[in-house]
Amino acid sequence: MSDLLRPHTTSTSAVGAAELLSALREAPPLTHCITNTVVTGFTANVLLALGAAPAMVDIVGESGMFAGVASGLLVNLGTPTPEQRAASVEAAAAAGLAGTPWVLDPVAIGALPIRTALAHELLSAGPTAVRGNASEILALAGESGGGRGVDATDTTDAAAESAIGLARRSGVVIAVSGPIDLLTNGERMLRIENGHELLTRVTGGGCALGAVMAAFLGAARATGAEALTAVGAATLVYTIAAERAARTASGPGSFAVALLDALAGLAPEDLADAARVEEVAL
Repeated sequence: MSDLLRPHTTSTSAVGAAELLSALREAPPLTHCITNTVVTGFTANVLLALGAAPAMVDIVGESGMFAGVASGLLVNLGTPTPEQRAASVEAAAAAGLAGTPWVLDPVAIGALPIRTALAHELLSAGPTAVRGNASEILALAGESGGGRGVDATDTTDAAAESAIGLARRSGVVIAVSGPIDLLTNGERMLRIENGHELLTRVTGGGCALGAVMAAFLGAARATGAEALTAVGAATLVYTIAAERAARTASGPGSFAVALLDALAGLAPEDLADAARVEEVAL
């Protein structure tokens, strides 16, 4: 991967994240989530702690209507029941017509055929961003059979070239989540080293990040910030909050609670000193 990346700067991402976090709290984005039923409550609480306004609308006949008025939309394929599958397609189409930015989280695609076909159908509908682990991104790019259920069996660095290619072909920001997060729009890449292992010990740790991205994209829509900046801001805020939460947590249970408190207490001015991010031009 090193021959593809030329170092550019390390400061603008934290500045953009601080500006967007301020904007989000000044005008809380209505964040429409069609998501994994296992993580609905946690996801809603993460959004509330952040300062956004969550709405879990996954009923056919309502999801499209709501996507048209929401600030941002998350479509997460964690538990794709027939109702949710139809609602997801409906919401994606409505978001496209209304200009609502949206995030696709292709959970556990690759080995599982129904969600894999749905992920490709939704990708063709033009999400603003795709967030997944390395194995999910490789599967969406057609270069892997996926991971072990929701767990990645590939590293983020192994998915970097595929993420860049997928971003260029689709015109979508691709976010590869892992111990190091790689985010790219095909022209630039952000490499973010913030975060904590306890995020992987809480159900919904990754799924909630997709919702945070949708919220920041909603804030970016109002401010004119570009999609990569918004997705980077979401990742920085979420992973820095995770680091703060881990300092006081004694295990996964207390960490989940501490993460909500850390998100609520994180100030825009806290980001510059805490951010460990490299921006590179491709």
